[in-house]
Amino acid sequence: MSWEERDVRLVPVEWLKAHEEIKVKNMEKLLEMTLKWDGFTKPLIADKATGTILDGHHRFAVAKRLELARIPAVCIDYLNDDSVELELWPASSLESISKQDVVDMALSSKLYPPKTTRHRISDHLPPIHVSLRRLSLLTPSQPGENES
Repeated sequence: MSWEERDVRLVPVEWLKAHEEIKVKNMEKLLEMTLKWDGFTKPLIADKATGTILDGHHRFAVAKRLELARIPAVCIDYLNDDSVELELWPASSLESISKQDVVDMALSSKLYPPKTTRHRISDHLPPIHVSLRRLSLLTPSQPGENES
């Protein structure tokens, strides 16, 4: 699968669901850089059916800290897309995990520890820049609308 800038949508922060915790120091460093850049330069990846975050938990935490209304994301059909591979990080305490386990955790009130899962996605995400001002607005964007 190959993504382009037009595949990036501005989704409501409240719609997204984390499945694992973050490392606070990493989030604070990313927060500092996001403020310096005055925007997001990489979209999250989320399941289009459930809002489960597959990649971008720290970006999501930054958006929540900044009380943003929206965040850039590429939404995919996680459970049915065979090009998205799921694996465990070496330090994970789990023996195995499935895509359904990830979705179930996101829909529960619990979270896996930080760096439990790793999603391998065949192609890179498009470079973007969406300003913090734009992400704080409550009006939805048009499909494919973005900022350079």
